[in-house]
Amino acid sequence: MNAKVLIIVENLPVPFDRRVWMEATTLRSAGCEVSVICPTGKGYEALREVIEGIHVYRHPLPPEVHSATGYFREYLAALSWEWKLARRAWRERRFDVIHACNPPDLIFVVAAWFKFLHGVKFVFDHHDLCPELYESKYNRRDLFYWALRLLERLTFGLADTVISTNESYRAVALRRGRKKPEHVHVVRSAPDLSKFNPTTPDPLFRRGRQYLVGYLGVMGPQDGLDHLLRAAHELVVNRGRKDIQFCLIGKGPMFEQLQQMARDLGVADCVEFTGRIPDAEMMARLARCDLCVNPDPLNPLNNVSTMNKIMEYMALGRPIVQYDLKEDRFSAGEASWYAEPNNVVDLAAKIEQLLADETERTKMGALGRKRMEDSLAWHHQAPRLLAAYQQTLGA
Repeated sequence: MNAKVLIIVENLPVPFDRRVWMEATTLRSAGCEVSVICPTGKGYEALREVIEGIHVYRHPLPPEVHSATGYFREYLAALSWEWKLARRAWRERRFDVIHACNPPDLIFVVAAWFKFLHGVKFVFDHHDLCPELYESKYNRRDLFYWALRLLERLTFGLADTVISTNESYRAVALRRGRKKPEHVHVVRSAPDLSKFNPTTPDPLFRRGRQYLVGYLGVMGPQDGLDHLLRAAHELVVNRGRKDIQFCLIGKGPMFEQLQQMARDLGVADCVEFTGRIPDAEMMARLARCDLCVNPDPLNPLNNVSTMNKIMEYMALGRPIVQYDLKEDRFSAGEASWYAEPNNVVDLAAKIEQLLADETERTKMGALGRKRMEDSLAWHHQAPRLLAAYQQTLGA
């Protein structure tokens, strides 16, 4: 496939954003010349570098702030940098396709210039439902919500091709986006099993306790870490389970607030917040976990979103406990136990019951790994990505 592709992603740097990096390397391996615009981040401070043949342009962002004003400021800053760096990439390398990864649904503004002036194709890689993301964070449908609906519609309208992360998102592209079915391709987020394998676990991660429960992911207001901490309180304080250690891997706008919440609930001694850590350490820690938790509560976004953490738990052969949400159940199947949505006591009970059944945990972990190998891992998704590009470039 002979094409030049510019990928724009705003919320994470590459190669830390595993989905975007796998898309970029898959396209490069298929013969494309690939460039990426993304923000800087811890360990990814260089503003310009070439990694594995991919040209990476990075830009700074304002500090993360949990407010509508903070998000607006961040998005405007990102849009300004994306516009400047896209023009630089055009001067230096040219490109045939702009591949935009949301959120936010503002990157179409950059794409529109190159599409109408230079005939560049626009691929919309739909990572999050931005209107539902806003509604889930602030529990309201106000003017800002409907503005996001308008931006979403404009993004769909401009896109030559839409890449959806699951069938629920595809349905939104067909219904709200009014896209033709042949222009919407499902490419799921999934790890590369050749790089995402269980490693030798370190017993020190248990901190002297019999059981270890893990979490991996973003720590934002819609990610349910407050549910997990309340479940830890139910187990450790109310039920006296001093033999359970919790390992929470990741960071986000709620990181410090969650640490304070752990202290307030009296569980700080048995809850470790690692922050962002290298992949090798992350895999070693999760490999030591007896089970992993996805505490995403039921809300308009989570019910129809595919969570990367579930795929990564399954790739590492870890059994899962989570709330019973539509796309989470599709992803995990029998590799997970499901609690009543938003019922913290039931979530704690499911964790306690599964910790008591080592045989069931082993069986569930094996089922999850096999499901990844048979149908969900990246080597099953890469051909779908390339098919979407072939259609886009051949249209």
